[in-house]
This record gives sequence, C-alpha cells and structure tokens, in this order.
Amino acid sequence: MKTLKFIGSSLDDLRDMPATARRALGIELMTIQYGREPSDFKPMKTVGAGASEIRYRDASGAFRVIYVAKFAEAVYVLHAFQKKTQKTAKADIDLAAQRYKLIGEQT
Repeated sequence: MKTLKFIGSSLDDLRDMPATARRALGIELMTIQYGREPSDFKPMKTVGAGASEIRYRDASGAFRVIYVAKFAEAVYVLHAFQKKTQKTAKADIDLAAQRYKLIGEQT
C-alpha cells in the first residue's frame, strides 16, 4: 500500500467537501493506494504525465480530485475541488500542474 501525500491545500479542500463526497473520494483514494483504478476517473495529461482526475457526483454537486500515482513512494493528491461548470476550469488545471512540478522537486 502506497502512502497518501497531499500537496498544498488539497487536504483542507477535501475536508471542506460535504461528508458524502468526502467519504466517496476517500474510498477511491484508498483504492488507488492499493494499486487499483478508481471507479470513475480520466487521465489529465494537461496536468502532467500520469496525472488523473477522480470524478464524483451527487445531489450536492460534482467533485474532483486530481492525483498522480506513478511514483513508487506515494500517491500524491494535487488538487481537490467542486466543479462549477461542465469543463474543468483552467485555474484548477493550472494549480494541479503547478503542484505536480513540486513533486518532481521532492522526489
């Protein structure tokens, strides 16, 4: 099982989500820690190589977690946010990409 490491404010952002979203996304992150794929995700090549986005939707909205699991030592959570529009906002992608670069400096 890989360690889960949160970059920037991603842990606080995840904690600020409604309990149902937080629980569902937490289960998906644990699935990734065990080396399996989450139930609903898509690659986020614009963020960086190996980055993906977990997608979750319920009555309170659409929630996303951008992560990268390609490194042997950990699963890095780059960004957690609630989606407001159909397309992921450029600011969210840019923030995740900026945090992705920080991982390269740490590894």
